[in-house]
Amino acid sequence: MAAAFLLALLPFFISGCDNASFTSYYEKGALATASPIATQIGEQVFAKGGNAFDVAVAVGFALAVVHPEAGNIGGGGFAVIRDASTKEIKALDFREKAPLASSEKMYLDSMGNPIENMSTVGADACGVPGTVAGLYELWKEHGSMKWSELISYAILLADSGFMVNSYQAESFNKYRDRLSVFDESSRLFYPNANIWQEGDTFVNRDLGWTLVQLEKDGLESFYAGEIADSIVATVKRYGGLISHEDLASYQIKWRKPVSFTFDSLQIYAMPPPSSGGLIMGQILKLVEAYDFSIYKPGSIEYIHLFCESARLAFADRSEYLGDPDFYNIPFDLLDKNYISERRQLINLNQTNSSLEILPGSIPIPESGQTTHYSVVDAEGNMVAVTYTLNSSYGSKLAVNGCGFLLNNEMDDFAIAPGVPNLYGLVGGEANKIEPAKRMLSSMSPTIILKGGEPLFILGSPGGSQIITAVTQVIVSLSRFNLPLEKALSQPRFHHQWLPDNILLEEKSFDINVKQGLLKLGHIIKEADMLSEIHAVYIDGAGLMSATADRRGPGSAGGQ
Repeated sequence: MAAAFLLALLPFFISGCDNASFTSYYEKGALATASPIATQIGEQVFAKGGNAFDVAVAVGFALAVVHPEAGNIGGGGFAVIRDASTKEIKALDFREKAPLASSEKMYLDSMGNPIENMSTVGADACGVPGTVAGLYELWKEHGSMKWSELISYAILLADSGFMVNSYQAESFNKYRDRLSVFDESSRLFYPNANIWQEGDTFVNRDLGWTLVQLEKDGLESFYAGEIADSIVATVKRYGGLISHEDLASYQIKWRKPVSFTFDSLQIYAMPPPSSGGLIMGQILKLVEAYDFSIYKPGSIEYIHLFCESARLAFADRSEYLGDPDFYNIPFDLLDKNYISERRQLINLNQTNSSLEILPGSIPIPESGQTTHYSVVDAEGNMVAVTYTLNSSYGSKLAVNGCGFLLNNEMDDFAIAPGVPNLYGLVGGEANKIEPAKRMLSSMSPTIILKGGEPLFILGSPGGSQIITAVTQVIVSLSRFNLPLEKALSQPRFHHQWLPDNILLEEKSFDINVKQGLLKLGHIIKEADMLSEIHAVYIDGAGLMSATADRRGPGSAGGQ
């Protein structure tokens, strides 16, 4: 198998396959991921008769090797899945958890001020990882191939190495100073104090060893065995809090997805502790009532309406969302009367100030760096996975001898009321730090049906920008009737209440659009790129087209 697999990957070793993004059509199965190598592994699993869940597991481990800034086994995430045999749609929560020794004010000094970098760099920033437990659960409940076979692809990649493309070389070099702060990370990514170049080979035999332990012993090795020992020892060396008890007690959770309709679409998305489903739902329900015949993609009027709706939704996020196991979340955020009330605050002729927009009054009781991949098979199984280390390369701390980085997800808590995290998001009581609590997320893996049948599956990396990116694609598909690839290629924009500005993709919007937004009272900032969508579309005949966003290095494939 090894020889055949290496031969199949030869084009990637030769070319590096920069910016491989395309739409293709398949009958047996389709996927879109952040890496051409991971995509080809998914194709090989399909070719061996694997289902969408098998592919999702193999791709998840492969990304931990070839996409180390976000692919991981030291982080956590979410999956929204459709089981074709039962037609049931479920949400899998394998989000990281706060260590048992954590406390509400752990990142504040004696004066109550945040301690610089404490929640973002090093052992103090790490939540208890959930990725391995999540991938194992997907396999245990829905997989059809052997666990060992699905991990074997990643083991071979780690031990034999892969040729880095220009994107990965640039990423390694960009983060060299920050990763080299820790001896473990410096040895892993810069063994010869080297500057990476396209065509160099990255070998990670420490990760290969770790994956072999997982292949043999499953969850036991990670949460109670030698890998667990190494995690605890590394974290302890740098003064962090993760203990053996934290790892041994970690558990995934199956949750009921957020579900709502938009036009004729039936949308299923991640519930809290992800804010993605509810905030995306709020934005879509707010704009649903408007006549889009007068709007165009990228027009002043559409951008204004969308951003005013996003402003209202993100204001609610700051107040009401957190881990539902610790906080009573008002799920009537999508109640039609509440949405109608909030819609009255939208002024189509002028922007509101975020200082004047507060979270809504909920009637009681009436009422990152992240990566995403999408997989669908011919039976109608659907797996949307978004997992993360949080910022690129997470905490920057690698586990000694194990070849993987730990996350810095503790920064996703509200470390103090009104204090923004890495992505500028603020929070309060609902998302305060508590032992064993899961931090709030913006990850938005999403499944869309029409007439009860699979239609789309999509998601994105990008921190808070995930929500607006996925929502804009849905609007483009439903209201502007764009084909999938064109919907993904539309220039993106973002508003999240605070900071009070619109982010526009640089060099993507006409000067007249910018001037029009300024006249409406918006503050404009520009960003190089806003998120990368990886999606699959299923037509009425069951033919699948997979698309990877041209903004990144990913690719689409299938059988």
